[in-house]
Amino acid sequence: MGKFPQQLERLTHHYIGKGKLEEIKEKHKDLAYTLALFDDELTPTQQRNLEEALGVKVVDRSALILDIFARHAHTVEGRLQVELAQHEYLLPRLVGQWTHLERLGGGIGTRGPGETQLETDRRLVSKRISLLKEKLEQVRDRRNQQRERRKEAGVPVVALVGYTNAGKSTLFNALTRSSVEVENKLFSTLDPTTRRLRLPDERSILLSDTVGFINKLPKIVVAAFRATLEELEQADLLLHVVDINHRNAAEQAQVVDNTLKSLRIARKPRLLVLNKIDLLMGKENAATIDTLELEGFQTKDIRSVAVSAHQGWGLDRLLTTIGETLDEAAQQRVDRAEQEAAARAAR
Repeated sequence: MGKFPQQLERLTHHYIGKGKLEEIKEKHKDLAYTLALFDDELTPTQQRNLEEALGVKVVDRSALILDIFARHAHTVEGRLQVELAQHEYLLPRLVGQWTHLERLGGGIGTRGPGETQLETDRRLVSKRISLLKEKLEQVRDRRNQQRERRKEAGVPVVALVGYTNAGKSTLFNALTRSSVEVENKLFSTLDPTTRRLRLPDERSILLSDTVGFINKLPKIVVAAFRATLEELEQADLLLHVVDINHRNAAEQAQVVDNTLKSLRIARKPRLLVLNKIDLLMGKENAATIDTLELEGFQTKDIRSVAVSAHQGWGLDRLLTTIGETLDEAAQQRVDRAEQEAAARAAR
């Protein structure tokens, strides 16, 4: 496997520069590669031009993520969301599938078999996209009904968010004593799972485990997973789980923050959970975890709690802090409502 990094001020018709393209072509003699993977989203034209120039299959970041998602979609909802994203990704790329037929037949006033097949495929894919969207709307309706029942019951909803593989599912299992699948893989959790959880003050909450984020998450994926991401929109509190042992922990936390901003939920009450602390501090220091403060992860607006979901360290403090943060968020909502009412009365 070879890596070929390049920085360009502007992208070309081949995505990369001519020199880099020739370098990759030359490496085929030594590597005999059959696939070229690009760590970015390619336009259909760029992908087609690269395949013609390199003579191998070209896969971009979006296609790779969708393939991983497809492997981890186990529920009906998850499979619907993945299939929708795959079809929307495929539709603008269909034209490249039939270029070998466009040279066959077809004169003035006629349509060649390639064009006919292309139109047929476009129609079939578009029809499938419409059907998938209809089914996902039904899923959204069911979820909205469930949320309404939750609101009527007055049970707060707390949602786990974080970079993929940050340990959200391990934390979910540790807190709820559940058995959600946990793997050391990207996007091992695709479908949201919700369980009831009791806090130390005897209050009940609903805890939801959701899909992990990743840098440069394709827009087509975000759009297709709208039904799942609405769980975050409706949550009363977000637990932002960070793998504190990862060398890029700060950058990953920023990616999650940027994603929340793009979803317009960055101002939602949030608690930072610094996970996998056992990999940094050793068992003999476990008793000091409740007083631990980590440089670079202390902010004025967001409280943080250090835990080890795997070892069970810091979970009692986390549950207590969840209750305190929910109380603070509820008081802030009351204060805002009173301020708005006073402002209206003053007009």
